[in-house]
Amino acid sequence: MDATRRSTGWVALIGTLAITAYAVLAALQIIVFTPLAAVPGHTLSEIRAEMAAAGEAPGDAGVLIILGIGVAIAVTVAVLVIRTHGRPVLAALLFLAVLTMGAPAFFIASFGPGMSLSDTFMVSGGVTLYGVAPFYIVSALAGIACIVLGISAAIRPHPVAVTI
Repeated sequence: MDATRRSTGWVALIGTLAITAYAVLAALQIIVFTPLAAVPGHTLSEIRAEMAAAGEAPGDAGVLIILGIGVAIAVTVAVLVIRTHGRPVLAALLFLAVLTMGAPAFFIASFGPGMSLSDTFMVSGGVTLYGVAPFYIVSALAGIACIVLGISAAIRPHPVAVTI
């Protein structure tokens, strides 16, 4: 295995793990940490019981499906860049792009559960709670890194194959 292919493999592994960690932590934030922060003094089971009594669903399945799509995309990207012998810079750009889309996915995944929580307990939106901002910051930084890496890859001279 040559160095480029090995580097692409490492980028694919790290990118997939980073996106999976983002999704897992986002799910925990939405399903566990946000309700506990929004309704202090209650346990998670008490919060869920009151939501159920009010006819509001916590929306766990939707959260897991939406965030799971990001993990599925990461695995697909990893398989594609490894099988097509993609350059490490291309793999990094693709994973950064997926990570950038984590913020909209986080927002979409958290909207329903946040509304249910808000309707039950008359609390404000979850985007102002501690623990939410890091997800948006990570996605913004990934977007900036994607732009910088894309520009540097575009202006860097590439080796040209010469056939005679």
